[in-house]
Amino acid sequence: MPHPIRFVLVGTSHPGNIGAAARALKNMSLEELVLVRPADFPHPQASARASGAEDLLARARVESDLAAALRDCSLVLATTSRERDQYFRVLDVREGAARALEAAEQAPVALLFGSERTGLSNAELESAHALLRIPANPAYSSLNLAMAVQIVAYELLRARLQSRAVAGAAQPDGPRNVPLASVAQMERFYAHLAEVLEEIDFRDRTQAGTHLMKRLRRLFQRAEADENEINILRGILTAVQQRRRHAG
Repeated sequence: MPHPIRFVLVGTSHPGNIGAAARALKNMSLEELVLVRPADFPHPQASARASGAEDLLARARVESDLAAALRDCSLVLATTSRERDQYFRVLDVREGAARALEAAEQAPVALLFGSERTGLSNAELESAHALLRIPANPAYSSLNLAMAVQIVAYELLRARLQSRAVAGAAQPDGPRNVPLASVAQMERFYAHLAEVLEEIDFRDRTQAGTHLMKRLRRLFQRAEADENEINILRGILTAVQQRRRHAG
């Protein structure tokens, strides 16, 4: 089971933003909120802005320093709207969301958000593996803290749904009950196919005369046929041979 993706808010000055961030996480099926040195929490404004996510707000962990918030995390991505040292790797928010989901398969992941006025300090960025950048108007790129949390949380949910869709497309009927055809079964199929193509005089018309079977092999290898499917294909080939014999 994937590890949690932790949203870490550092030095938040407005309690309403904490509540709005909790609501954003719950909207996007995320559950772990950590607050580092919040100016004022708990606070009625935080509860009011949570608006249905009071349970997530109540579970929010408060830490006195960033190191404690990140202690068990493997990947740390930090949000920033400012230009930073050129040695920082910068990920687009969509790319970063996909990377966070991938890393969460192995260990907890943290996403850092700085204070409303100054963002994250250079010292706070030292633990980050990369910066997360939300595309915005270059002339006015600073987002409200809760808005930034909402966008990143949305991209995480989007990436998770896309990952599930890709997995479902690979196996549209659910997990296979029949094993994939073995290498030996595929080789027998290819030999049978080549035999039938020869019988019906379906030949490679290219100058080299060697590409047809290579292309057909690639086609069937991409299909990842199971044993039943290969048996069906070989049955078709056998039927073609029998019909030709009956025709004389």
